[in-house]
Amino acid sequence: MKKISLRFWVVLFLSLAMTGVGTVQAGSMNHRTADGKLKVLYHIDGSDLAVAKYAMALINKHIEAEGGPDKIDLVVVVHGPALKLFDKKDADPVLVKKLKMAIDQGAQPEMCQVSMKLFNKPLDALVDGFKPTEHPVAVKRIADLQEQGYLYIKP
Repeated sequence: MKKISLRFWVVLFLSLAMTGVGTVQAGSMNHRTADGKLKVLYHIDGSDLAVAKYAMALINKHIEAEGGPDKIDLVVVVHGPALKLFDKKDADPVLVKKLKMAIDQGAQPEMCQVSMKLFNKPLDALVDGFKPTEHPVAVKRIADLQEQGYLYIKP
């Protein structure tokens, strides 16, 4: 039986290491769309109005910081007690204004389908601009977006 040389092991190790480096670099590129937009997910689920207003301010600043709407693909997933903050009848005017600004800049707000059922609030009872989450369960939608390379931010 032949003895395997040290050189063989070094070459094998370096080859595997280089393959790993290439994989990491390729994986880090999935945070962008095909046209180069940064993919970002904002998650809002609490009933604290101040936090929701802060989240909307962050979203608007983030769009600006990236260089404008053509540089970012931003999805906002809202569910749970946060739904009540976006009720048309009772929504805070400042929150509504900040949401509208974000939508006007390309943000895509989604409301959890299960939350709408639990709180008995159909889409038309909510502030304009929301669409139902692609998956009925918001946390599944959030996981799907993260799997697609969206960066997760929870204010």
